[in-house]
Amino acid sequence: MITRRDVLTVSASGVAISAACLVPRARAQPLAKTVHILTGFTPGLQDALARLIAAQMNDYAETIVVETRPGAAGRIAVEAVKTADADGSTMLFAPLGFMMLFPHVYKTLRYQPRDFTPVSTAASTPTLLTVGPKVPADVTTMAEFVGWCRANPKLATYGTAGAGTTLHFLGATVARTAGFDFLHVPYQGNGAIQDLVKGEIASAILPVGSSLGLVRSGDLRALVTTGPRRCSFVPAVPTVREAGYPSLEDLTWYAFFVPARTPAPVVEKLNAAIQAAMLTNEVKSGMAKLAVEPDAIAMGDFARLIAFESERWKAIVEATGFVPTD
Repeated sequence: MITRRDVLTVSASGVAISAACLVPRARAQPLAKTVHILTGFTPGLQDALARLIAAQMNDYAETIVVETRPGAAGRIAVEAVKTADADGSTMLFAPLGFMMLFPHVYKTLRYQPRDFTPVSTAASTPTLLTVGPKVPADVTTMAEFVGWCRANPKLATYGTAGAGTTLHFLGATVARTAGFDFLHVPYQGNGAIQDLVKGEIASAILPVGSSLGLVRSGDLRALVTTGPRRCSFVPAVPTVREAGYPSLEDLTWYAFFVPARTPAPVVEKLNAAIQAAMLTNEVKSGMAKLAVEPDAIAMGDFARLIAFESERWKAIVEATGFVPTD
């Protein structure tokens, strides 16, 4: 069975890009005149990544439209792609959790991973556990923070981007592993960071880019990252494995999918366009500014990765006692 380390291939990294929806281009023999890439959240990191990559997908289409369809924790966009024409003209760009985690947290999910063909991962980022002014300044390590939480159970809170996400379950897992009460506070967007800085919550578990500027300025303290090795954006911060919590090791992948009925030659052409985009200086420098790393996995390894991660997160969800919701 493969592991995450078996399939992880990272090259270099990350430009803030414009919010324009259309990325026009003139190409020889385009696959289609207009191609749509759907994302499931309001404009932010995911949307920015999609536009950055779309702008460099040469020879795939005359125009690529990056369209945000927020709602239902991103599931509206996923369902729209499931029923779209399977001709390569509609793609989903989403965190891998949509496929590997959501089937275990929603009782009435209207799609399954088998409804999609995975095309390629595009980027990955570890998660940061950060603390703010609610936690004493002399708490600077994971061990010290766990000790503080045990001594202050009514103050031990962590914010994430939502209930039923990988970030939510990472917090629940560290609490179960270390044996302390850790109250989850779900937010939308960057609300967790705002409340963390104000001292409304003790900590937050979010992708590196969400809090990187505040960590570098000293407004927040980063205790650990969840990647398999130290993150190049915060190299002084230890990994969860170094801190004694190897079960928390995790990366957030962002990836492209198409409807399951899409012909193999079309999928291969799309994969080649994404792989070519990942090699451009524009994507590498743009991703560095977004604090993510280019991370393109071959199609076969990507499908096996989803199966591996799905089983891993099923076990994690069950261990936390989470009850699937509608």
